[in-house]
Amino acid sequence: MSAEATNPATPGPVAPAVARRRSRPRIDLRRLGRAALLGPASRDRLPDAIGHVVEAHRAHHPDADLEILRRAYVLAESSHRGQMRKSGEPYITHPLAVTLILAELGAETTTLTASLLHDTVEDTEVTLDQVGEQFGEEVRYLVDGVTKLEKVDYGAAAEPETFRKMLVATGNDVRVMSIKLADRLHNMRTLGVMRPEKQARIAKVTRDVLIPLAERLGVQALKTELEDLVFAILHPEEYAHTREMIAANAARPDDPLAEFCDAIRAVLRDADIPAEVLIRPRHFVSVHRVSRKRGELRGADFGRILVLVNEDADCYAVLGELHTCLTPVVSEFKDFIAVPKFNLYQSLHTAVAREDGQVAEVLIRTHQMHKVAEAGVVALGNPYTAPADPSAAPAEEQATADGERVDPTRPGWLSRLLDWQRAAPDPDTFWSTLREDLAQDREITVFRPDGGTLGLPEGATCVDAAYAQYGEDAHACIGARVNGRLATLSTVLRDGDTVQLLMGQDPASEPSREWLEHAHTPAARIAIQRWLTAHPAPATELETGDREAADDRAAGAAVATAGADGTAGTGAAGDFAGVVAAHQGAGSAAPQGGAGAAVRSPVEAPAPRPGDGVTVVGRPEASARLAGCCTPVPSDEVIGFAVRGGMVTVHRVECSGVARMRDGGRAEVDVRWGDTTECRVTLVAESFGRPHLLADLTEAIASEGAEIVSATVEPPAQQRVRHTYTLQLPDASHLPTLMRAMRNVAGVYDVGRAQHHVSA
Repeated sequence: MSAEATNPATPGPVAPAVARRRSRPRIDLRRLGRAALLGPASRDRLPDAIGHVVEAHRAHHPDADLEILRRAYVLAESSHRGQMRKSGEPYITHPLAVTLILAELGAETTTLTASLLHDTVEDTEVTLDQVGEQFGEEVRYLVDGVTKLEKVDYGAAAEPETFRKMLVATGNDVRVMSIKLADRLHNMRTLGVMRPEKQARIAKVTRDVLIPLAERLGVQALKTELEDLVFAILHPEEYAHTREMIAANAARPDDPLAEFCDAIRAVLRDADIPAEVLIRPRHFVSVHRVSRKRGELRGADFGRILVLVNEDADCYAVLGELHTCLTPVVSEFKDFIAVPKFNLYQSLHTAVAREDGQVAEVLIRTHQMHKVAEAGVVALGNPYTAPADPSAAPAEEQATADGERVDPTRPGWLSRLLDWQRAAPDPDTFWSTLREDLAQDREITVFRPDGGTLGLPEGATCVDAAYAQYGEDAHACIGARVNGRLATLSTVLRDGDTVQLLMGQDPASEPSREWLEHAHTPAARIAIQRWLTAHPAPATELETGDREAADDRAAGAAVATAGADGTAGTGAAGDFAGVVAAHQGAGSAAPQGGAGAAVRSPVEAPAPRPGDGVTVVGRPEASARLAGCCTPVPSDEVIGFAVRGGMVTVHRVECSGVARMRDGGRAEVDVRWGDTTECRVTLVAESFGRPHLLADLTEAIASEGAEIVSATVEPPAQQRVRHTYTLQLPDASHLPTLMRAMRNVAGVYDVGRAQHHVSA
């Protein structure tokens, strides 16, 4: 509870002055305490105690109605009168300080009103109904949400169901969380007189839950100060060392960043681009991270350069001038304007170098982008104020390309979070998944083929992308293409990748149990776990597995019979499909999303066969045989080689066996095709595993009038299956049509001519 926080009797952790925002002096709690004790001012003027709040609020909202703030302060002061903080100051100084933090961030009047009243319902005799009667339902809702947040234990012993209910109650309006974050910041600023163990407990909770929430809300001004305060409490020695480095750098006579700024101003002045060029000192945690990454720091490492312009187009104009007139570090360029981060952040990032090796990072953004970068959703005003003309709604209120409404109080991650709590099979699953998600402090952006984007945590895989795009329909995903190349679902994605997800058409598709090993996002993990909970493995799984293995062996024997002696065996493809279909059964599914039937013929490569339709030029008496390694068909360009017994073996000219024949000194023989068009060919089909795949493939083969001579279906590997079929065709001209029909089978991504590696 906020009342536990006290002003320090001795100085506690000090946030670095260089990291503070360019703002008014911090509120004087003792002066406000005296003002509060004097009681409210007359009805006609604002109390002196909220003068700082009013000044900060008018800077962002010059036309704001301040009467509601006056009434909120009067109620809060009278309700908290007599309550003191442990430091001895009137308790009213706490809600005043919290409200000032939000006012400086640009919060709208309703949020500030609720902030002044945020502790009244919990700590005084004021009721929610009274708040609603005097200030309206919106303020009542916000105060109620903050009150619920105060009752939540965020620590290791947190009750998952309590936290879940809190999110349901407050997750529809992030202004509740904004007030909570400002409340925590003021408490962290005044944490110095508490026992060290209690400071550490509060700091750990702030680090694990509230700082990640601030990051996701985009409230960088709160996040960075909270990080420094936590850093000072949990890592005092490293904090002291970092502070010494910052102080030593500040005492240097030269400032490389100032010199960079002068050079950039000159470039932009010559280009006639109006811009404000500022130095942004790094806060303590940022300096510490950079020092661990780069070792000894140089002057330009202690801050970054911020360039503020008026229009989006000016951002790219500045970038072009800097990259033209200075030396850019191209690897440092990132465009968060075209692809904003998940927390609404927009900016261009680049870096420029000079001859002595100093490198300065440069941030380029508009003034509005900077406001949102600092204050996140707090800077977006009241999202529930409908515009006079619905078509004139701001971009963040309009629908995205895929129809999802973008609401600034419901960032994508929060919408997903509320979906997770509804989908999670139990509160513990939701809680553990949420903690994992909050631990992800970096996000990547991947692109869809239709031009849309997906925001995913760093380390996410194609499994995560599938569930981010399709929800529970991703159970039918059978593979992916990453940057145009086939990839397994376990493939880890990188920032900027283009991901095309390949979806099966079988309504009975189910997720693989091993997908959980590759799922990093709550959306993916909860959807998979929910399905697994609804479809538990049978108690006699081992016996079932043994039975399926026996079925596999039986099916394999049946396929081996088909063509092992070079004859049709089970006959046409339709008969083979019958064997496979019988094995797979109506409800059978492949283990781990496999092929359904993993059958393998002992015939790895079909034996050479008589060369019907091939003539050996100049040797009409010679016998020719078509090579089984490349199975030539009429119209292929072929070459012959003399082998033992006066036989001539015929290969396609691109066959790998041709080189071996030549290296072995075999004599080349000129061969050509005769009039016969009937042929035998070996095709290899590559596919993603799914139930009934074999039956569908063999049905496609049969529909083109081909007969299966032999077949090999290798066991699934990483959800991919390789099929090899030797087929008898009545006419070689049908081969392209046959291959096209096989490629059209769902799950098949490639069909090609075989290239077996058999010895000459």
